Amino acid sequence: MTYSVAVSGASGYAGGEILRLLADHPDIEIRTVTAHSNAGQPLVDHQPHLRSLAHLTLQDTTPAILSGHDIVFLALPHGQSGQYTDALGDVPLVIDAGADHRLTSASAWDAFYGGGFHEPWTYGVPELLVGNGKQREQLRGATRIAAPGCNASTVSLSLAPGVAAGVIDPSDIVSVLAVGPSGAGKSLKTNLLGSEILGTANPYAVGGTHRHIPEIRQALAAASGADADSIRISFTPVLVPMSRGILATSTAPIVEGATDAQIRDAWQGAYGDETFVQLLPEGRFPRTADVLGANTALIGLAIDRAANRVTVVAAVDNLVKGTAGAAIQSMNIALGLPEARALSLNGVAP
Repeated sequence: MTYSVAVSGASGYAGGEILRLLADHPDIEIRTVTAHSNAGQPLVDHQPHLRSLAHLTLQDTTPAILSGHDIVFLALPHGQSGQYTDALGDVPLVIDAGADHRLTSASAWDAFYGGGFHEPWTYGVPELLVGNGKQREQLRGATRIAAPGCNASTVSLSLAPGVAAGVIDPSDIVSVLAVGPSGAGKSLKTNLLGSEILGTANPYAVGGTHRHIPEIRQALAAASGADADSIRISFTPVLVPMSRGILATSTAPIVEGATDAQIRDAWQGAYGDETFVQLLPEGRFPRTADVLGANTALIGLAIDRAANRVTVVAAVDNLVKGTAGAAIQSMNIALGLPEARALSLNGVAP
């Protein structure tokens, strides 16, 4: 069966990456691409690397244009998807790459986003531990999927095994992330100009203000069965001069009595049979260069007995495993297709 697809926000980074991956998917026909201010223009004027899609023209983003497809991807700024989702009831599968349907807590949405709160959808991180299973099971047959925040899923995948196994204390998590500016979207912003970011590193959303914090707390609470209020995290992203990628370094205290073997077994048990999330051998740590263009998360684990903390270093491509790849992997699961279809395990080097 071939599924017809519409992609909104197709002139942006997330929308372009969704299209790049879908273009090689044998079960997908990309029928419609939409935008707002760029509507009426050829797609390749904004995504010149998508040569196989040069025949497509950006249309207006309206419910009428998006309806009538088997699958709709919404790659819109946060707070904009909700105005369309209620009108897409006839679409069998809708996948939102924005934040509108990620959070289960209305109060958390009000505190970090504001505006209208929309019902939570099935979270699109298949490998994430949830109770005694994984989020993958919740995605089978899903009709509404919320793709993750790139920073949030990176940190959650980093720490969920230790939290679920009870070998780290989730009340004192510290995460510092080096992130590329593509995660901030394609709109023109002075602080994202090349002349502003080249040769420097810039922290932002410091002091517990980043919008991905409640998403991380929600995911780790689901992994442990605890209340989200018991998850405390100091989260600091740092903008660095690479176009894409996340390197997340997260630490948490070791629970009294947990042995080194138990700690490493927690991560090995969680990801030992996974394709796209891989624990590196002891003493090895990932680089962002190793995952560029891939739907792969590489994780390095260190046990710091002097500080009595576990350190986890994770690398992902924020536009692939962090966004578009997670969305398409979740789509494959929901449709009963091979999970890895159209997704690369291999990065691009040099």
